[in-house]
Amino acid sequence: MDRQPGLSVRVKLTLSYAGFLMFAGVLLLAAVWMFLVRNGVRPAMAPGRDFLLSSFAPTAIIVLAALLVFGLLGGWVLADHMLAPLARITEAARVAANGSLSHRIRLKGRQDEFCELADAFDAMLARLEAHVAGQQRFAANASHELRTPLAITQTLLDVARNDPAQDAGELVDRLHTVNTRAIDLTEALLVLSRADQRSFTREPVDLSLLAEEVTETLLPLAENRGVTITTAGDIAPATGSPALLLQMTTNLVHNAIVHNLPEQGSVWVTTDVHSEAVLLTVENSGEKLSPHLVSTLTEPFRRGTGRIRGDQAGVGLGLAIVKSIAQVHDGTLTVVPRPAGGLSVTVRLPHRGRE
Repeated sequence: MDRQPGLSVRVKLTLSYAGFLMFAGVLLLAAVWMFLVRNGVRPAMAPGRDFLLSSFAPTAIIVLAALLVFGLLGGWVLADHMLAPLARITEAARVAANGSLSHRIRLKGRQDEFCELADAFDAMLARLEAHVAGQQRFAANASHELRTPLAITQTLLDVARNDPAQDAGELVDRLHTVNTRAIDLTEALLVLSRADQRSFTREPVDLSLLAEEVTETLLPLAENRGVTITTAGDIAPATGSPALLLQMTTNLVHNAIVHNLPEQGSVWVTTDVHSEAVLLTVENSGEKLSPHLVSTLTEPFRRGTGRIRGDQAGVGLGLAIVKSIAQVHDGTLTVVPRPAGGLSVTVRLPHRGRE
């Protein structure tokens, strides 16, 4: 924004200090004069001039001049001292604007307005740095994931061109599989982008109804993989995007079915209501997972080595999308390993009636 040049804050504070000091001096001199008058001191006449001009006025002028000089010098020094933290914050803002988000103010001293501002600014820089780093990792991973099906497609086409006798049906089937994976990945990226932008209208949503709908939809997949699904719980009234919350629930149940035991696996879907929040919990049987591995599963494209079986492996964005959707609905996602094996994933959203 273009602005007209003006006085610096330091000059304004200096003039304010000096002006206030002069005003206080005038009031003090007026009070002294009134005291002298009320206590019987009368302006006696002197040859050619009165008492006020010959005695009190010169002294008052000297006092006011001294106060003015003292106010300007003292105000200048005090303004510099008071604005020093602001100068550090301004410099940090310039450094951040030039792309260095690792810089921190770390203002020392006791808590005051400047320390609060500096701490808030440092916290903002930390969040921005983490967000940018996450976006960079996400972009790199997304580029790699999108490049893989394209590279496979190019290889299949090169082989087909160099070997005209190859079975065309087999080539078409492979290309269809690779293309389907690319489409799934692209759609998942679009869902994640829409969720991050918070571009949706909030509506009343019952998580228990979403859980039932998703369970019915994915039941054929579960039966095909020998997994039983059990649903239970109370009505869980929340507020948000029905489409995004349905996508979130679908991802949770789908992951629980796919990342399960090779046979006779189980999935438990429950909803619960607390005083301030509603909970959707999806648990599944499976192999035992380390806490370190579980802590990385919500990162984009982290699939969990050894948890995936062949088809329906997904694109590595399932829990990342769930986490993003939960966050834009002012909720949280908790992922913990089950002692018997598998995962327990809980989404906590604000209760509709407590918002």
